[in-house]
This record gives sequence, C-alpha cells and structure tokens, in this order.
Amino acid sequence: MSWPAPLLRWIGHTDAITCIRYSPDGYRIATCSNDKTIRIWDTETGAAVGNPLVGHTDSVRFVAYSPDGWRIISGSQDKTIRIWDAETGSPVGKPLEGHAGHVNCIAYSPNGQQIISGAGDGDRSIRIWDYGTGTPLGKPLVGHTGFVRSIAYSPDGQHIISGSGDRTIRVWDVETGAAVKKPLEGHTDNVNSIAYSPDGQHIISGSDDRTIRIWDAKTGAVVGRPLEGHTDYVWSVAYSPNGQHIISGSNDRTIRIWDADSGVPICSPLKGHTFHVYCVAYSVDGKCIVSGSGDTTIRMWDAETGAAAGHCLEGHTGLVECVAYSTNGQQIISGSHDSTIRIWDAKTGAAVGKPPEGHTDQVWCISYAPNGRYIISGSVDSTIRIWDAHGVPVGRPLEGHTGPVRSVAYSPDGRHITSGSSDSTIRIWDAMTGAAVGKPLKGHTQYVRSIAYSPNGQHIISGSGDRTIRIWDAETGAAVGKPLEGNNDQALSVNYSHDGHCIIAGLYDGTIQILDAKTGAAVGKPLEGHTGPVWCVQYSPDGQHIISGSDDNTIRMWDAKTGDVVGMPLKGHSRPVRSISYSPDGQHIASGSMDTTIHVWDSYPDASIQPSCNPIQAEFFAQPDAEGWVRGPNNDLLYWVPPDCRAGLHSPALLTIPPTSHTRTVSLDFVDFAFGTDWTQIFSV
Repeated sequence: MSWPAPLLRWIGHTDAITCIRYSPDGYRIATCSNDKTIRIWDTETGAAVGNPLVGHTDSVRFVAYSPDGWRIISGSQDKTIRIWDAETGSPVGKPLEGHAGHVNCIAYSPNGQQIISGAGDGDRSIRIWDYGTGTPLGKPLVGHTGFVRSIAYSPDGQHIISGSGDRTIRVWDVETGAAVKKPLEGHTDNVNSIAYSPDGQHIISGSDDRTIRIWDAKTGAVVGRPLEGHTDYVWSVAYSPNGQHIISGSNDRTIRIWDADSGVPICSPLKGHTFHVYCVAYSVDGKCIVSGSGDTTIRMWDAETGAAAGHCLEGHTGLVECVAYSTNGQQIISGSHDSTIRIWDAKTGAAVGKPPEGHTDQVWCISYAPNGRYIISGSVDSTIRIWDAHGVPVGRPLEGHTGPVRSVAYSPDGRHITSGSSDSTIRIWDAMTGAAVGKPLKGHTQYVRSIAYSPNGQHIISGSGDRTIRIWDAETGAAVGKPLEGNNDQALSVNYSHDGHCIIAGLYDGTIQILDAKTGAAVGKPLEGHTGPVWCVQYSPDGQHIISGSDDNTIRMWDAKTGDVVGMPLKGHSRPVRSISYSPDGQHIASGSMDTTIHVWDSYPDASIQPSCNPIQAEFFAQPDAEGWVRGPNNDLLYWVPPDCRAGLHSPALLTIPPTSHTRTVSLDFVDFAFGTDWTQIFSV
C-alpha cells in the first residue's frame, strides 16, 4: 500500500522540532523546538493558537499535556521544567529546578498529580515532582549510566519506564522508587524513545541501532524479532490508541507504521519531511498521525486511508460543541468551532437559512429563551450574543468576562441570562437590556464548565474544573451552603431534575453522579458505563430518564430512579459527543459531536419499543467488526457489511444525519432478515 502526501504542513518554528503532543481532547497540538519556544496549533486548521510560549533559555527538548488538558509542561536544556496554562499560554508558578543536567524528557502521571523528568549529562537521574507544589518527591531514581532520553508511566500509574544512552530500559516502582527487575537489554545503541501499549502489557522502544523492539511489560522478555526497516536512528515511537499499530520516526526522514502483533510494516514509509523526523504522535481517535522534524515543519497524515484533505462539508466546518432544541421542537440550533451558529429543521435535518455570524472565535454554548423567540450563545471570544429565532443579531454583545464563555442559560421566566467562564466566574445579565446584574459570582478556583437554573428559578448551580459544584441564590448572587466536594473529578456538566429535588453531574472520570439538591449528598452509586469523560447530561422531559454523551463517542440512557442502564448505547458518532438535547416531547434526542455532525435519534426508553424500526432491526443492529461481520450475543455471525458501506452505517435509532460530500448514510432493511437455518425460507434467485 502506498501513502499519499500529508494532510497539513505547519510552519512557525525557526529550528528543529524536538517533541509533539496532542491535547487529551484532540483539539490542539503542542510542539517544542530548539528555538527555545513551545507552540500550540489548532488540529483542524493548522493555525497557530496564540503567541509562542517563551521562557526557557535553551533548547526545549520535551513537552506534554496534563491528563485534563489544562496544563502543559516542558523540559529544557536550561535544566528546568516549566508549567504553562494551556489556554492562555501564561507560566504557572516558578520553574521546577533540581536537575544538574539537561532535562531530556518529562511526563505526567495518569492521575495528573505527579510529574516525572529525566536528565542528561551531569545528572542521568529521574525525578518525581508533586504537581500541586512543584516540590521533589523522594530521592532521584539513579541507575542509568548514560543520558535518560525517554520516560513514561504505565497506564495504571504504578510503574515508570526509562530509556537511556546506556542502551538499556529500566522499570521503576512509583511508590518506592526501587528498580523492578533487571534492566531490559537488547538494543546495541542509545534507546531514544519508549512507550507502553494502551493495555499496559507491552513496552516498545526505538533506538540508534535503527530498530524498534517490543518487550513483555511483566517479564521484561523480548517479544518477537526487532522491527527493522529504518535506515537510520529511530527517534520516536508510539502506539495507536487501540494498540493495533506502532508508528516510528527516524533520521531517514520517514515515518513507518507497523502491525503491533506481527511487527510487519502495513504500508510504504510516509515521506515528505526533508530532514530527520524527531517526534511522532497519534491523534486521540487514532485517525491522524502528526510528525515533527528538523526541517522545522509539522506534518499531519491520515492514519486510516491516507486520503488527502479537502472534503467540502455541507454544514459546520469545525467540531460541534453544543446543540439545543427550540421550545416548540421544530428546530435545532448548534454552535461550532468554526465560529458560527446554525439552525436546522428538526424533521428533515436541512439547514435553515445562512449561518448567523458575529462571533470571532469558537462557539462553546448555546440556548433558546423559554418563549422560543431568542437564542443566546457564548464564545471563546469572551462574549455572549443574543439572536432572534431566525438568527438575526439582537443588540450588542454582552461583554465582561475575561476568558472564554463555556456555558449559558436563561432563567425559567426569561428575564435573566447567566453565563459561566474560564475566568472562574459566573455573571448574571438582564435579558432585555443586556446590562450586568450585580457583581460576578466568585468562588470557583478554575473554569466554570456548566451552569443551570433550578426549575423554580431561585437557584443556579455551577460545575467547575476545581472538582466542586456550587449552588447560588439567583436573586442575591450569594453562595448557598458549602461547595459540593464529593466528586472524584471535574464536573463537566450539571443539571437539575424537573422537580428540583436532584442534581446530576457528568464527570471527567466517565461517571454520572446524582446528588440531593438540598443536602448535596450523593444519591446512590455513580452511574458507570462510559469509558471516557461525560461532557453532557440531561433529564428527559418526564423526568424518568437521564441521557449522557461522552468522549467514548456514545450516548447512554439511564433509569433516573434506579440508575440502571436502559438499552444499548447509541452509536453513530465517530468522535466524542459534546452536547445532547431532548426534544420538548421527549421523543427525540439531538447530539453534537467533534466529528462536525449533529445526529437526531429516536428516543425509546423501553427496550421493547422501537418507534422507528421493527424489533428484528433493533435487536440485530450492531457495528461491524474489523472484517465487516456483525455478530450476535453468542458471537455467532449474523451478516456481513461490504467495505464501502461501513463508514456511513448507522443505528436504526438514528433518524437524521446532515449529508456530507465524503460520507454517505447507509441504512439496513431487516424486514426479511433471517439467519441460521431460517435463511432458506426467504432466499430466492
């Protein structure tokens, strides 16, 4: 298989690019360079985001995002580690100092509470730092006799691995700092890059000996033969998110992709860089590969098909951050990273009119007024805008926040607008005049991700990156009680039940928590099932169900009383689901995703009721496996889907997908479906 040219080529650094990393949500890429700077890029457009991060006084060797995506750390030849605000690019605290040699590599622990760093000549040690205080934890890990060139945490956070110029890989116990088993030996030259497989069972390493090796993480034994093909030093290696492939970047100016099980190259080398490839990384969804080179450029490659970019989307051109139904259920509105709002016909999915324009940056939140006559939107441009139901601007933008506006809501009586921002504050506005009402509500110590009014309009709840939920008096702006601090992670989405007795919160750890609105106590156990952060939660109009959208690309439905999962997850989006909304009659659900589409689903809370399809169709629908087979509950083969139909295949519950020029929608008719020996009853020539 040959591989076409890269999708994008980004230029900005003035010297070799030494490290490249995706943000956890896939929106951004951070790069560092021998030009002493860090740069942040938009993954969709390739445009630089903000100014370069400046502070290091020598080459920056490594860069990494915190697990929550809100911080960036960098390690430099100036012997320091710096922490940066990923959104503003501002330094956070003082540099971490202690290494006596160049800082060659850094990494966050999976829980984000620790930072590890590896150093070069004059030091050759690994240090563990407390992220909150910046102080060293314990003594340095010493054992390597050469530069520490690469480090990584195991997925469970219990071990650290390090690769060195002494040609070995070492495994360390995080708690004790002691070496675990003997050094892994086999490479005949410097070990430049190491990584764990996503399941933690294997370790891969790239070396100056031009090979990649795979190791058993438990025993330290070599797995199979070295992966050979590069004709010069291997600088960087990484696993795909699903663990099926390995990528490598080399001094030979190419990137190679390997089958992780067999070690066989799956295609021709990716060529385009004009100098050494120092760093490679997979996107969060595994669909793209990025590479950084000594030629000062960053290139993006399609990891699945190799198809060149340039699809003309009929709709949003950026990921869809928010969706909402109109109060009469006839229209859906959406806000996108393309800085626009779009209005859609809820029945046909057709766009209504031209996109309303006015925001100068990404639109992160959107809502209808209770009377359905107005729309409000919040943006990264720090403003809130008001529009009539046709998308015509009403008045001037509401200005006052000093950071992106992450959430907006109307009061139940429509008299006030409330907004939450990355500036850690909540503001209340007069919906008629646009004037600020009172002072900002302050108390959160990090960004305010979500806000909602109680059904009676007396209270406002807010969820924040500081892992708390706060309740506020809507009239006075005063805090009501203490913050609700029982959450294990950041509250990404909050909402009231329709009777106002309960609060639901979607958390970064992938769970949903139900809380008593009066006492703040947890009601039952967390709702578990999602495998990624829960970005949005909502009660059904009758209050009987809860829906949630997640980073795992699915929507789930739950019984609001018991917390039990209702039916199977709704699958159809190819990237994280960032927003969901019930239609006023509760019959449909709209979802917006990073894949740039809005889907409309038939809502069927009882698994035995399928309003839009017959029972056979619902029972036997599933996503095909890698070979195209759809399997039954006992792993028996049900039917096979041709390759050209798999990309657009959607669940029978999915009613509407706005058309695009590059993905056609495929529905399957199960009216005459039969399997096993029954197929003979319907087969005809």
